[in-house]
Amino acid sequence: MKRLTARKRMEILVDAPLLKRVKQMAIEAGIEGYTIIPTLEGRGNKGEWRDERVSGGVGSKVIFLTIISEERASRFLDLLEPMLEPYGIIVSLTTAEVIRPEKF
Repeated sequence: MKRLTARKRMEILVDAPLLKRVKQMAIEAGIEGYTIIPTLEGRGNKGEWRDERVSGGVGSKVIFLTIISEERASRFLDLLEPMLEPYGIIVSLTTAEVIRPEKF
């Protein structure tokens, strides 16, 4: 078995209109790779929400997913922190084991 290396997997649930700012912060934190995942609907402490792109609303959310070093995760979180409460952004951070750690 190839040697596995620990990295941080970060998932950020964010309103689509804020995605450009999140991507800019990722670049500032030294993050080069990420994936954007569309969402359909969900439920949180403010109730249910669903993607409103069909009706032209602004309720759509996306998941910004990246796997990065612990140092980059820390820098990214520092940049994101002021936006978390005002915009209801949800961040989860877990440890992932990866092959080819130089890619992350």
